[in-house]
Amino acid sequence: MKKIYISLLMGALLYTTGCNDSDFLDVKSRESVEAEDSEEVFTPEMFVNGIYGMFTKWDYAFAYLGITEIMSDNADKGSSPTDTGTDKDVLDNLTFTSFAGSFGSMWANWYTAIGRATQAMKYTEEYGLTDNAYKNRLIGEAKFLRALNYFFLVRGWGAVPIQEYSLEERVPASEVYAYIEQDLLDVIEVLPVKSEYESKDLGRATKGAAQALLSKVYLYQEKWQEAYAYANTVLTSGQYSLYPDYEALWRVETENGVESIFEFQGRGEEIAHGIQQYSETQAPRGGDGDLSYGWGFNVPSDNLLQAYLDEGDEIRMNGTIIFRNSTLYDGRRVGATENPMYNMKAYSSATQTAADGDKNIRYLRLGEVYLIRAEAANELGNTSQAVSDLNTIRARVNLDPATASSQADLRKAIWHERRLELAFEHDRWFDLIRTGEAPEAMQKDGKNFIVGKHELFPIPYQQLLDTPGMEQNPGW
Repeated sequence: MKKIYISLLMGALLYTTGCNDSDFLDVKSRESVEAEDSEEVFTPEMFVNGIYGMFTKWDYAFAYLGITEIMSDNADKGSSPTDTGTDKDVLDNLTFTSFAGSFGSMWANWYTAIGRATQAMKYTEEYGLTDNAYKNRLIGEAKFLRALNYFFLVRGWGAVPIQEYSLEERVPASEVYAYIEQDLLDVIEVLPVKSEYESKDLGRATKGAAQALLSKVYLYQEKWQEAYAYANTVLTSGQYSLYPDYEALWRVETENGVESIFEFQGRGEEIAHGIQQYSETQAPRGGDGDLSYGWGFNVPSDNLLQAYLDEGDEIRMNGTIIFRNSTLYDGRRVGATENPMYNMKAYSSATQTAADGDKNIRYLRLGEVYLIRAEAANELGNTSQAVSDLNTIRARVNLDPATASSQADLRKAIWHERRLELAFEHDRWFDLIRTGEAPEAMQKDGKNFIVGKHELFPIPYQQLLDTPGMEQNPGW
C-alpha cells in the first residue's frame, strides 16, 4: 500500500475476471498478466470486469467482517478464544489502534477499486468503441462501482482523499458525498434497467442499483426528500418485488432474484473463484456434525439473539442464525460446535467450507429500500407512508403491525426494524454511527464506545507513513 493511487501500469493488471462476455462472473485468481498473455489486446469490458473482481478478494471474507459487523452489537469475534483472527479480538472489544490490519486491508481494497474504475473509464473513452450505448454503459458501471467504494470510505473515515485530485489531501466528507452523488446521477442516465440485461450479464450495475444506492447515500446525509424520491422511484419501477420467503433470500436459488438490486458476485457459469473464503471463515467450527471445518468467525451475539426473541421474530432469527445442534434446510446437521451460533447468511449449501465458494453477498435489496423510504417519509412528516412501508416489511415475516405513532417512536421502530431485517448485511456499524445510537448500543453489549473517537476509523498507520502530510482522525 505504498500509494492510494493506481498508476497507468494498472491497465496491465486489471485482468482479474473472465475475459469473455459469457464468463463475466467467472473470476480468475491471478493478479497479473503472465508472459504468454503479453500480446493480448485488452478490451474495455475486461477493464470494467477488473473492478467487479475486487469484490472477490480475501479482504471481503475477513477484514470486511471485522469493520462492519464484529465491531457492532450484532456480532462477536467467534472462533476459539485463543484465535485472535489477526485483529478481530481488538475490533470486537473496540480496543483497536491504527495498526489494526483490517482497516489497512479495506482502505487499500477500496482505493484500488477506485483506481481501477477511473482507469477503466479513461480506457473505455479512448478505445474507439463505435457503439455509444455500450460504451456509456461500461463507463456507467465503472462510475457506479467508484461511487460505491467511496461510500464505504466516507462512512468509515469521514474526510478522505478524492483520488482523482489528490493522493494526500483529505477533503471534507460533504465534498466526498457530492462526488458520489454526481457519479450516481451520471450513471442513472446511461445504465439499463435490470430486465434489459441478458442473462450472461446478470449482476452488473443497473439503473435501479444506482437509484437505490443514491437513496442510501442521501439517507446517510439526512437529505430526506432526495432519499424518499429515489427510494420511491425504485419501489415503483416494476423491476423488483419482495421475495415472500425471507429465510430463502440467501440461498443459491434467489441469487440475483426478484428482490436483488446489487450483489457481490461469487459464481460464474461454474463454481470457480468466488468471494475468497467468505463462507469458510464464518462456517461452523468443530463438533461432530456434517459441518465442522469452518473457522467460526463473525458469530451472532447474544444481544442480537435477544432482539429477535423479544420481537417474537422467529422467521428472521432462523434466516440469520445457525444454532448449535440443529439441522439446516438442506438436511445437514450442525453438531456440538465450538460456538453456539453462526451466520446463516454466509452459509453455502453447495460449497460449505470450500475456500473457493459460490456465495453472493447481497449488498442492496428491496427490503432495505422499503425501510429507506419509511425513514425518509417519517422525517418528512408523512406518517402514513412510513407506517405502511414498515408494516410491509413486518408482514413478510408474520409480525404484527407496528404500534408506534409519534415521529420519535416511529423513528426508533424503523431503526430497530433495520437491525432485524439487515443483520449481517454489513451495515450495522455504519447505522449505529449515523443514528447516534452507538454509545448506548455498545454499552448494552459490554463494549466501551469512546465519544469523539470511535465515530470514525483510524487512518491506517502505514498510509500515514507513506503520505506524511495526511492527517489522522481525532483520538487516534
